[in-house]
Amino acid sequence: MQIEITKQSEKDFRFLLSRLSHEIRNPVTLINSELQLMASSHPELCSYRQWDSLMDNLEYVKELLKELSDFSHAQTVTLVPVNPAEFLTTVLSCQKNTLDYLGIRLEIHVEHTSSPVFLDRIKMRQVIFNLIKNSCEAIDQPGGKIIVNLTPADSGICICIKDNGCGMTHKQTENIFHPFITYKPEGTGLGLAVTAEIISAHHGQIRVSSTPGQGSAFIFICRHPLNKVGYPARCEG
Repeated sequence: MQIEITKQSEKDFRFLLSRLSHEIRNPVTLINSELQLMASSHPELCSYRQWDSLMDNLEYVKELLKELSDFSHAQTVTLVPVNPAEFLTTVLSCQKNTLDYLGIRLEIHVEHTSSPVFLDRIKMRQVIFNLIKNSCEAIDQPGGKIIVNLTPADSGICICIKDNGCGMTHKQTENIFHPFITYKPEGTGLGLAVTAEIISAHHGQIRVSSTPGQGSAFIFICRHPLNKVGYPARCEG
């Protein structure tokens, strides 16, 4: 009985987050439009130091609202059969220009699987983007490198994204997937929480191994139970 109450409370919490982010997004969008109109009518406003601070804070609020919405919907997935090697290669190719610009070398090692894996393409893309972004932000010296490995796992796949960035302490890694926890100067603390929620919706797990000054490795497994006719059971948040 206690489990049912907990699940209902979690569902109510996610619904509340979704409604709040939606209701706040509308006036924020209106404020942003009004400010852009003011800037075009009065260009001198952009020369004020306070203007840059105002726009930076507005961008932060917009990003926070987006991630709140992502978090509230992370447990609802639409699964389709995917070739994991082709999917991963395609997703990472979208990051190539950014990584080249940052001077970060990307290595991809893929072990091909004999059968497709059922994934939510959009949300799994978000997982990979979030982890690549996290690695980029952790690399603060020349010679940055990110290594991505894909291997088959029991009824699914295992992906490891490893970097040679600043790394984290053991205490930091214990809380890194909790909502609103961040150790960055800037950030909402929701990116990795959303990542963990999406992976959980794929009946998977994520863990991190990290050493200060040497880098971090995020390893996650995605699998989905099949029903009697060989298709994944439907999963809704």
